[in-house]
Amino acid sequence: MPKEPAADDHTADTPAAAAATQAEPDPASAFDPSRELTEALNRANRDMSFANSQPRDAATLIMIDRSGAAPKVLLGRRHERHKFMPGKFVFPGGRVETADRAVGAASELDPRITQRLMTRMRRPSPAKARAFAVAAIRETVEETGLVLGPRADDHPAAPPGRPVEVAATRLYPDLAAIHYIARAITPPRRPRRFDTRFFALDAQAIAGQVEGLVGPESELIELVWLPLTEAERLDMPPITQAVLGELEHRIACGFSHDLPVPFYRWVGRRFVRSLL
Repeated sequence: MPKEPAADDHTADTPAAAAATQAEPDPASAFDPSRELTEALNRANRDMSFANSQPRDAATLIMIDRSGAAPKVLLGRRHERHKFMPGKFVFPGGRVETADRAVGAASELDPRITQRLMTRMRRPSPAKARAFAVAAIRETVEETGLVLGPRADDHPAAPPGRPVEVAATRLYPDLAAIHYIARAITPPRRPRRFDTRFFALDAQAIAGQVEGLVGPESELIELVWLPLTEAERLDMPPITQAVLGELEHRIACGFSHDLPVPFYRWVGRRFVRSLL
């Protein structure tokens, strides 16, 4: 078997720097989730016998409803016929596309998010950072039918760029409402690898829903809103479990853009967690 890489090479930092920040404590709270969440990821069984590949940029969106006593999140169950994570509960999301840079928006990202997105990014730029947030919303609209932003026909003045289009719906994403929750890179020698940015958006941003995009023949066959403690018991990928834990911690710490963003990546033979 080829020798396993000592560290992922998709980021701008060095293996030594990443190793030095293994399970880096989070200064925002007396509760430090780093050790528990990182150890849970490292206990997970994973087949690492595949040919190695470079991770592709991807973005995921966690819809969160904080209107009740217990926050709820939206998860979708993937079709059993999918080759990738069949039957698993996941957050909507997918690959970042070049066209995402050309999408107009009803509002722009908080500059603190833009700065954190560009940290440890190859060839960083505000446009590249913005494309991750656009992709997260676009993919969620495409997979769930949720209308996440003002419809183009209702917008008083069209911003520069094209709208997100799904079925007969055209909308401009509300990027100012986005929160940056976590980043994670799939370990080497997995069948598919992604360098994923996880975002969150409050359910108050939902302006409607396009029917017919979720069902027995779709990528997601059902959607569920569940409290965090119940969602953690679903059949889901280990990284989804970890990000749920990070989200819970972030809410407890005030859900501010000033909070550091955890970054999970593979170094040597295990996951490490550092802060962006």
